Amino acid sequence: MSTDSKLNLLNFSDPKIKTLHITWFAFFLSFVVWFSHAPLMVFIKEAFDLSTAQVKALLILNVALTIPARIAIGILVDKFGPRHVYSGLLISSSFICFGFAMADSYSMLALFRFLLGFVGAGFVIGIRMVGEWFPAKQVGIAEGIYGGWGNFGSAAGAMTLPSIALLFGGDDGWRYALALTGLLTLTYGVFYFTQARNTPKGSTYFKPKKSGGLEVTSKKDFYFYLITNVPMYLALGVLAWKLSPAGVNLFSETMMYGLWGALGLLFVIQTNQIHHVNKENFEHGVPELEKYKFKQVAILSIAYFVTFGSELAVVSMLPLFFLDTFEGLDPVKAGLLASGFAFMNLVARPTGGWFSDNFGRRRSLMFLIGGLSIGYLILGQIDGSWWIPVAVISTMMCSFFVQAGEGAVFAIVPLVKRRMTGQIAGMAGAYGNVGAVTYLTVLSFVDYSTFFLVISASALVIFCACWFLDEPKGQIAEIAADGSVHLIDVS
Repeated sequence: MSTDSKLNLLNFSDPKIKTLHITWFAFFLSFVVWFSHAPLMVFIKEAFDLSTAQVKALLILNVALTIPARIAIGILVDKFGPRHVYSGLLISSSFICFGFAMADSYSMLALFRFLLGFVGAGFVIGIRMVGEWFPAKQVGIAEGIYGGWGNFGSAAGAMTLPSIALLFGGDDGWRYALALTGLLTLTYGVFYFTQARNTPKGSTYFKPKKSGGLEVTSKKDFYFYLITNVPMYLALGVLAWKLSPAGVNLFSETMMYGLWGALGLLFVIQTNQIHHVNKENFEHGVPELEKYKFKQVAILSIAYFVTFGSELAVVSMLPLFFLDTFEGLDPVKAGLLASGFAFMNLVARPTGGWFSDNFGRRRSLMFLIGGLSIGYLILGQIDGSWWIPVAVISTMMCSFFVQAGEGAVFAIVPLVKRRMTGQIAGMAGAYGNVGAVTYLTVLSFVDYSTFFLVISASALVIFCACWFLDEPKGQIAEIAADGSVHLIDVS
């Protein structure tokens, strides 16, 4: 396999290029399905006569399951391989999509929207797949293309689904549009199963020794790992609070306390499982060649907290920000002006991966997070006196650093520990959703300017944390099922 950092994306005869294309499109479809409700919400709201609170509840439910799902999918992909797991995810999510399209009550809408949050975990699967096929000098840009082009699925759905709904016409046009996305996903899930392979011919697919949690190599890292899990449970607790009478009033206060108790119990169970996975390591130690530092996972996770987390939060509020800040804008124009933030994904995320491949992993990540901090500092200064084109350019420049930073994070993830790439990607990906919940919760208490400044300040803290990230270099050791040791280049 060539170690040249350049990729010929039109060379479909190259198995790794074919794998990249069929995998980013799988992620693209998962995003189409995950956010299919957003552009059709006008039709859905009218069909069910939904209140504003009910609409907000659907939006929250759509991301609630994604946090634990990314952890669970990370475990599954490391154990069973991306080919089976991606195909299974696409096929199963298509039936959930059909269920949402055929819903005849608000409770059914809420249930199927909650379940569709699981498809948001599809991102994790492709990270492992692409990491298996591309060498270290190409993995950054390959992962960037996978993530950036796949993320564009939400924008593509927003541009096409309303027109498809109108094309079918009638009161049920939105149902046909949603069902069509489910049919496309079902078909592609079967196609992916027939065309994808977990590894290049002759390569070994390394699996964790035990499933249920990350293997760590010291007791210090074990406790660090447990602490790192806490924010994910806190974010889920906040989501439960938002759905209670204190928020959108989807369920009772008693139900909220019940969910909090369930989350506490789940944390205890997960802690026990992680200890079980690592018990043998604590008793017998880990060979020096197999060790890695958990701080790598933690730093990448908080870096994704501020990059993808802020993207999800800002995309959710930016149309309303433009509408409230500038007089004379209508909702359509405000939406179009805000869309530039998401469109940058097509080029920004691959560029971030390319930076990482060519200019150093840590240096690139710190540069991009520093730029992100400055970008949000500038957005915090925007008010009604600004010329609208300058405000739009400012948001697009900020979004470049945000999404390029995402690409730089996942340029490093496959280089930490190959056999646990799915789980590492799952934790980092989950932290992205934790970031979104955190920032949107902040927004519910402060004005727009303060919201942007809070993101900027948090990015500055994470910029300092990235200083402690170790530059991947040399080789990492992986143990095959037959006990043989394989060395994999990471620089």
